[in-house]
Amino acid sequence: MPWWPKKKRSEPEALTSISDPVLASYFGVTPSFAGVQVSENTVLGIPAMFRAVSLVAGTIAGLPLRTLRDTADGQRQRVRSWLDDPAGPNGQTVFGWKETIVAHLMLHGETYLAHLFNNAGAVIGAVPIHPLAVTEQEPTRGVGDLGRPLPRWTVALADGTTRTFTPATMTKILGLSLDGVHGLSVIEAGRNSMGTTIAGDRAAAKMFGNGALMSGLVTPEEDVDEDEAKEIKAGLDKKTAGWRHNGEVAFVNRKLKFTPWTMSAEDAQFLGSRAFQVEEIARWTGVPPHLLMQTEKQTSWGTGVAEQNRGLARFTLAGWTGRIEQSLSRLLRSPLFCEFDFAGMERPTPEQEIRLLLEQVQAGLITVNEARKIRNLPPIDGGDVLRNTPQSDPANAASGVEGVLAP
Repeated sequence: MPWWPKKKRSEPEALTSISDPVLASYFGVTPSFAGVQVSENTVLGIPAMFRAVSLVAGTIAGLPLRTLRDTADGQRQRVRSWLDDPAGPNGQTVFGWKETIVAHLMLHGETYLAHLFNNAGAVIGAVPIHPLAVTEQEPTRGVGDLGRPLPRWTVALADGTTRTFTPATMTKILGLSLDGVHGLSVIEAGRNSMGTTIAGDRAAAKMFGNGALMSGLVTPEEDVDEDEAKEIKAGLDKKTAGWRHNGEVAFVNRKLKFTPWTMSAEDAQFLGSRAFQVEEIARWTGVPPHLLMQTEKQTSWGTGVAEQNRGLARFTLAGWTGRIEQSLSRLLRSPLFCEFDFAGMERPTPEQEIRLLLEQVQAGLITVNEARKIRNLPPIDGGDVLRNTPQSDPANAASGVEGVLAP
């Protein structure tokens, strides 16, 4: 006889369903009302969402991250710091580093940066850690910190061990937060909306994959038993189901009457739902629909779209860059701070820029050489003197410097 006790067959098995929300949350998968799991991978499988995240993250990554300090004369001076190569020579590129932390912020509402130190204990870099690899620990009381709780984070390493971080060794950048401790994840907040989108995509794929392109009722003109009916159905499905057989002619050796059931994609509202999902993603991410390649409801040209592109920097990108700037500035020694440079993104057209430079030169705001430097032109003799042309004849004043600003 075996040494273990036998279990009666009538006793229920202690099993956990794979659809259990507790189990799903353990693996970082969030259920939705649509019955599909919403996770990082499934959300990025939505074309509009992938485009929105890559556009915002890539645009911010392309902005120069300057380290600055204020001088005694009220000017801002650029200085070098570890932010010029934040991940170090063996890590990511500067572009990839910024792109990663913005993507983490957008999807998970939080970004974790593990500090790199030199032998003197100074911060010389920061490595992005995926938010799903970080576990929040119970806060402890910091010594000499007025008794405020000191947060701790545990990270699972590749060798199976764990490492505990504190604010002295890791920086946490928060997105939109309700308590100042945890950031709101768009995956969590929009799980039902995005779950509906994912379910719609799967339904559309199943419609084409299972042969809804030609569906209907088959009635044999002779009596058949159940087994023969199953054989007939299997044979028809094999010859007609799926997109591979769309438009083909099926040959059968029985007398069958086929009554089609017509259900177009428009009737099933797949096309309408897929167009609406772009607007939903635009609301969640703040990216204008025309940048998500939806231009049916507006023109792709004109000042309206140009103003929307400028609004992207003001109303969407500035919120992400502001969080990153203030968090990273804390890692720099005083009085240094960092800022993203939006000058290149907000730069006007060449025609508008030349006209503005001419007006600024004639108003005595900048010199000719300063204007030429903006246009990437070399300086000229006598171009460092401010001009002050009378306002009575602006046409003649502009013609006097138009030539020196031309490429």
